[in-house]
Formats: sequence, structure tokens, C-alpha cells
Amino acid sequence: MGIDQRFWAGRRVLVTGHTGFKGTWLTAWLQQMGAVVTGFAKAPPTDPSLFAASGLAGRIEHLEGDVADVAALGEVVARVRPEIVLHLAGQAILRQGFDDPVGTFRTNVMGTVAMLDAIRQVSSVRAAVLITSDKCYLDQRRTCAEDDPLGGHEAYGASKACAEIAIQCFRAAYFPGSFTCGIASARAGNVFGAGDFAPSRLVPDLARAFLRGELPKLRSPEAVRPWQHVLDAVAGYLRLAELLHQRPEMYSTSWNFGPEAGSEWTVSAIADALASAFGIQGWESAPPLPVQEEALLRLQTSRARRRLGWQPQLGMAEALRWTAQGYKRLYGTGDTNWLADQIARYHAGLQEQDARPTEGELVDLMTHAVARTSQHEAA
Repeated sequence: MGIDQRFWAGRRVLVTGHTGFKGTWLTAWLQQMGAVVTGFAKAPPTDPSLFAASGLAGRIEHLEGDVADVAALGEVVARVRPEIVLHLAGQAILRQGFDDPVGTFRTNVMGTVAMLDAIRQVSSVRAAVLITSDKCYLDQRRTCAEDDPLGGHEAYGASKACAEIAIQCFRAAYFPGSFTCGIASARAGNVFGAGDFAPSRLVPDLARAFLRGELPKLRSPEAVRPWQHVLDAVAGYLRLAELLHQRPEMYSTSWNFGPEAGSEWTVSAIADALASAFGIQGWESAPPLPVQEEALLRLQTSRARRRLGWQPQLGMAEALRWTAQGYKRLYGTGDTNWLADQIARYHAGLQEQDARPTEGELVDLMTHAVARTSQHEAA
């Protein structure tokens, strides 16, 4: 599954939430491929921030605003007339959702509704990928598949479930059977990578502690999450957008993006591996958050693997090494060249992966070879 740079070169793309961690990685990749990117988001949510350090604001059209402001977002969409929309803007911290449920529902639900309403009022958009979360499922004790019931027991998860329902509503009411505009939602597992400075999130908390020479505190050491490097998730979004643009009637649905089944790591295993990459050992236990968190969360990703040809490229050990390398350079010198370097390495790996024959292609080649040999012997 490669990402087609020729597809993105010169294409008008609107990214919301581009100042956040995942949005910065996505925007940097799009910019490297030559896309004409407009970003719309609030100011970077952390200080420091990867977006500010990267200098991306000077290489794209960078607009600041509230995605839940219906009029402001509508004006941007109407003026930019994007061909592809990647909607990442949202409140992404579970603890913040507990402390500010109203703000969380406003951003995650009304921000999604505002974007969908803006899209339906322009004719330029051919594909829209709206990012929600793997926390949108009602029963997270099972391996969650895209058609499982939606719901949530805390504001963050519930707001993402509501956003999914809004996407389904708009798709049915305003884009029924549409062959001109594809509307899809993407639900990724827990992403990590260098440059995340968010509070109450495992990998940035670990990196901050290790770089200060302190022992990190783990809330739920044995909890299991569908961890994946940010580039694996972003590659899924880009691949989905490409196919959605080409065949909206086939790809306008919801999609899970997560690690290989059975490869999920516990919180303590992540901490141990990242500590080793930083040359530090040890961690301490901490009281859990006053928020209901499931001890086990797994995603069924066969839909994306089978229909998009997507699969994670970075194993956990390699992904954590890339993460440690980026943090060390960012904290040590302020250098962000590693961001473009890691994107280029990942992209090149995808192209190499596409150059290799698949299992099915190998069977065809072998069958063809056997047939040719039989014909030769018969002659």
C-alpha cells in the first residue's frame, strides 16, 4: 500500500486541527508531496509544540479559528474550495473531557457538524475523511469492529460516538448514493511519535520524565491499548482519501486503523522499551484518573487491510526508537529536520513494500511458470 505522491501534488487540501500533534505530521507529509494545503485550527494546543517548531505555518496557508464556529468554517471552505478535506480538529485528551464535558462535546460534535454542513454547500469537495477515535465504541471489552454499537461512558468517548452518528446522518441525508463526494470516518488506535507534548498522555509523559532524568509515573501499568506510530495512522488516512476520491460509492463508510492482532503492548512494556531507548530504567505506579478507563482495548482492522490494502509498517520496537530519536533532537537542539526525514523513510518503505509481489501475485507467477514448463516439456 503506497501513498501516491502524484495524486497529491498540486491538489487543494483542507486540514483542520493541523496545529495539533497528529495534524502536524499529516500536514508535513502533504506539504512534502506538493499538496496545496490550507490549515484551519486554533493556536497550537501545547507550548512547546511540534507545529511551531517545524515552521509549517510559513509553508502552507495557516488560518486560526474555532472549528465549531459554523460561520467562520463555512467561509473558509467556500473560499478555499478544497478538493479533499481531512478533519482532525477536536478535543483529544480523555482527562480534559472529564474536566470540561461541555467544551469537549462542543468541539468534537458541533465541530464535525459544522464541517459536514460546510462541505455540503460547496461542489468542490470530492473526498472528506473525518477523524474520530477508537474510543467511540460502546463495549470496549471486545475486539471492536466498525459495525459494533457506538457509545461512551465518559465525555471524550461519548462525544466521538456522537460525531460518528452525525457523519452517518449527513452521509444518508445529503450524500445518498453520491458518486461525486465521498464521506468516511476514521477511527485510529492510540498513536504516538516524537513531538507530542500533550499532558496526561503516556509517551509524552514518559519522554518528559526520561529527558529530565526522572522516573515516570504510570497510572495503569497493565492496561493494553492499540498503540501505533502516528505515521501508520496518517498513512491510513491518506490512503483512504485517495480511494475515496476515486470510488466514493465504495469507500464511504467507517474504518479502523490499529496494530496487528495480538501485537498490542501493555503500558509497562511501552515504558520499559522507551526507557531503554533513552538509556534509563524504571518507573513508578501512580493513582488512576477519576475517569473510567478500560483495561483492554483492541481493534478489528480487517476492513482496512482487505479493502484499502493498508497495514502497519512500523513495529513497536522500531517506532519507539524513531520516537526517542526525534525527542532527543527536538529537546536537545530544537532541530526538526528529523520530521521530514522520518516521513521520507516511511514513505520510501511503503514504495518498497508495493514493489514486492503479494502472496496472490506469487501464486500467479508460480502457476504461470509451471504452465510454461509443462508446455516446454510437451513440445
